[in-house]
Amino acid sequence: MSYPYPEQKYWGEDGEVSAVFRPATTPPDIGESGTGKDAIHYLATTGTTRGEFGLYRVEMRPRAGGPKTHYHKRISESFYILDGTVRVFDGVQWVDARKGDFLHVPQGGLHAFRNDSDAPADMLLLFTPGAPREEYFEQVSKLAHASEEERAAFFDKHDSYFVE
Repeated sequence: MSYPYPEQKYWGEDGEVSAVFRPATTPPDIGESGTGKDAIHYLATTGTTRGEFGLYRVEMRPRAGGPKTHYHKRISESFYILDGTVRVFDGVQWVDARKGDFLHVPQGGLHAFRNDSDAPADMLLLFTPGAPREEYFEQVSKLAHASEEERAAFFDKHDSYFVE
């Protein structure tokens, strides 16, 4: 099947200076690298990419767990394993994904992930089109004392629908 190029978004004739560089030495936006804790790096946010995608690096501590099975109605999610082993659920089975493995989950696709191993894991998460996932990452841990209605509203706002 052939797909056309996306709609034109740039109308200038000479190009523009608009690239954004993020050095590898940039500290994570959430957590601390190398401390045995989880960390998230905002590599390319929806704001940076003009809504086209969001790219995040997730460093997971050993036995970090992860979200339960869920799906998104408006965004796809892709996983690329940089290091370690991340258990990913593809809607049918759990797979031990290792360095270089990739999983793409289209809108509506059931999925989950977690680090069940005794070693840290590192992966890239790609959301398309872009969505303000930063707020999700920053606030999801604060839901412990939220009411069921508050939790439902939060997950609906962030296009996350849990099935278990």
